[in-house]
Amino acid sequence: MALKRPSLGNMSSVDLEDEECTDVQLALADCLWTTARDGAVRLRMEETGIAAEPPITTLQLFQRTVQLCGNKPALATKRGGQWETTTYLQYYQQCRAAAKSFLLLGLEPFHGVGILGFNSAEWFIADIGAIMAGGLAVGIYATNSPEACQYVATNCEANVLVVENHQQLVKILKIEDQLPHLKAIVQYHDELKEERAGLYTWKDFMELGAGVPDSKLDNIIASRKANQCCTLIYTSGTTGRPKGVMLSHDNITWVTKAFGKSLNLTDNNVIVSYLPLSHVAAQMLDIWISIGFGGTTYFANPDALKGTLVSTLQEVRPTMFFGVPRVWEKIQEKMTDMGSKSSFIKQKISSWAKEIGLGANYNRMNGINSTPWGYALADSLVFQRVKTALGLDRCSTCLTGAAPITRDTTEYFLSLDIPLLVVYGMSECAGPHTVSLHEAFRTSSCGRCLVGCRIRIHQPQEDGTGEICYWGRHVFMGYLNMAEMSMEALDDEGWLHSGDLGKLDQDGFLYVTGRIKELVITAGGENIPPVPIEDALKEELPIISNAMLVGDQRKFLSILLTLKCTVDVDTGEPQDELTTEAIQFCQQLGSSATRVSEVIGTKDPAIYEVIQEAMDRVNQKAPSNAQKVQKWAILGKDFSIAGGELGPTLKLKRPVVLSMYEKVIDGFYVS
Repeated sequence: MALKRPSLGNMSSVDLEDEECTDVQLALADCLWTTARDGAVRLRMEETGIAAEPPITTLQLFQRTVQLCGNKPALATKRGGQWETTTYLQYYQQCRAAAKSFLLLGLEPFHGVGILGFNSAEWFIADIGAIMAGGLAVGIYATNSPEACQYVATNCEANVLVVENHQQLVKILKIEDQLPHLKAIVQYHDELKEERAGLYTWKDFMELGAGVPDSKLDNIIASRKANQCCTLIYTSGTTGRPKGVMLSHDNITWVTKAFGKSLNLTDNNVIVSYLPLSHVAAQMLDIWISIGFGGTTYFANPDALKGTLVSTLQEVRPTMFFGVPRVWEKIQEKMTDMGSKSSFIKQKISSWAKEIGLGANYNRMNGINSTPWGYALADSLVFQRVKTALGLDRCSTCLTGAAPITRDTTEYFLSLDIPLLVVYGMSECAGPHTVSLHEAFRTSSCGRCLVGCRIRIHQPQEDGTGEICYWGRHVFMGYLNMAEMSMEALDDEGWLHSGDLGKLDQDGFLYVTGRIKELVITAGGENIPPVPIEDALKEELPIISNAMLVGDQRKFLSILLTLKCTVDVDTGEPQDELTTEAIQFCQQLGSSATRVSEVIGTKDPAIYEVIQEAMDRVNQKAPSNAQKVQKWAILGKDFSIAGGELGPTLKLKRPVVLSMYEKVIDGFYVS
């Protein structure tokens, strides 16, 4: 299949439109998957529609955007209190400079460039520069231990590692002698604290390849094929050893177009980059969706999740914002706390407006083309002010995903006229597979299948629930060097088995009910998805921060609970002090507790009684006795990234919690 590719070597913005194009071919392939770093796959193309469109590489996508939006801001970084922007042409030229330097350092074809640090322009440039130079872009979680970094760097045979600062550099220096493929390390922020061979500042690195001929780089760029690997996304390892998800150029460029088309994105898109770029959601939205639609990406402060995110949102006023459920929950908690301190009149107005907002959005969901009386006034008095306070006043697309979101949080934001559009997918499908839309959503649903994709429910039960399987051009190539794991994920027909349980309604909306590997299988053989029970309890009790169901191979179910507490802004460690919302909850019950230790130490009668009452209410709704929770315990500390119980995207790491609290869990079952 012949494609057109413009070359942008040594070009000014004036030259772009007139440049001649050259042909590009797909690599020969007859199989839908591979585990070889330099392998190629047959694409899941259709005869008509968006799935039939000619494939392009990520570099072609970038070049097209430079041609159309060369002088438009692509990236924005805050320095000295001011936002400094980089245009698309500058961005592209800097990626070329990085690519040349990677080549000079000895980057071999389809070998990794590992990037370890917080989101920044340098992260993006290193990522795309690695792909331009014929390597593989590999994000490494900034929270990884040295041993975890070693595993990723070894698995991808990284020739170069790009680190943010000295703190990250120290991790690599500890394992440097165990990385036989490593040739150089680049530090992109701060001055080097020591000079050593093979270690470069970002400035020196970017100048290193100046003598590499443009023709050499152009030839490498021209040799890239859309059905070859360009990026590795490593799974977070919450259920075992991390796997290197091989994404092809076509995986990324095709899903970029399909997702953008579903959301009707334009070139005026503005987003804030703050979630880990080693995660597929952030990488797709922050890097590729922005490039694909000529948007602008603003970089948040590294402490965004510790409290500065809203300040950045207020400054940037993004048009699209993605938050994992825990981010939205934290915003909800903060707003609830602030609302409780408002005057009686303001609280009444807020309650009235939220009732109207919820009704208006349920009307929209149900296809009723009318808004409740008073909506315009509620919008003026409450909704617009809330959106402005959050920096979301021009945000037409608020997204959530990467973990289940509770109905309580969904309805809270619906009541403020901020619909949270759920995106569902996984690394193995380059991010999204289903998406909710303003004109097509259901609470508790993950939305409908992306245009050009398909869903199959494998081995459905009587109620229609079975394993969710995906088909589409976004389905990954395979796991790097892991044939068995790849064959487990991809069946003989090429369908991707997600490992998630779910069902489709008659309108095509997908409902995810649990994860097969997370199912609690009791001693009696009952398969119980934990999330619905955990969410039901959290909705009953506003003092609960996290809940984790246990009972695998046990006679009955139990649950671990944590209370909402303050967090150290520097370390991210949960503190003993309860949040204002939690303290107010205690006071309403007649408890004077202000600390987690006080609640647990005294087994505070008021708190323990209300938790048991909530447990009883949840149990009353259980479909069987086996799904009733018999025992529970409050843990002395909330779950966190720093503590190891949560992954980088705040997803619960169940095996870690089971190991950490083994004695507590065993105590439930002592006869």
